[in-house]
Amino acid sequence: MCGLPYTEIESGQLGIEFLMEYPASTDKSQTRRVVGVADMAISNSPDDVLITYSLGSCIAVVIFDPVARVGGMLHYMLPESSLDSEKAKTNPNMFADTGIINLFKQSYQFGAKKEKTIVKAFGGAQILDQNGLFNIGKRNYMAMRKIFWRNNVSIASEHIGGVVNRTVRLEMSSGRVILKVGGGEGEIEI
Repeated sequence: MCGLPYTEIESGQLGIEFLMEYPASTDKSQTRRVVGVADMAISNSPDDVLITYSLGSCIAVVIFDPVARVGGMLHYMLPESSLDSEKAKTNPNMFADTGIINLFKQSYQFGAKKEKTIVKAFGGAQILDQNGLFNIGKRNYMAMRKIFWRNNVSIASEHIGGVVNRTVRLEMSSGRVILKVGGGEGEIEI
């Protein structure tokens, strides 16, 4: 864990954004922005829907400032950038400790304020590690909680753990976060 001071989430320096755009299938006025693994997207367009698919042990952090109408999504795969410092330099969104900071900094560039931002988290399952040998999902979750605790950030809601995959989307027009859990539970608003 990098032990970032409180000011890291406060400062709002420009980071890196990786995303792909696809037209939404349900509403032609919306743009579906797919956030892949080790990826992040920020938006202030009410026409955007940010979505990430098949979260297993990875974590999706979703943020939305309802006043500034700025939202973002990070899909990170590992807890600490110290696991591979070279990868962390080229893609900070791969790791909790660098990706979460990057997500908040990017949102500040769009006008979001930390004190107004609603934070939600998803994933951290134990999909390919049924015996708990590596515990990547749990380690990813604990890394995120530690970063938020150090930076005085509250999580409004979360859907974490288990042995299911998840798909998450953020509708920028409303700030609604919709979760679909593998196994046929349907979609629910979180």
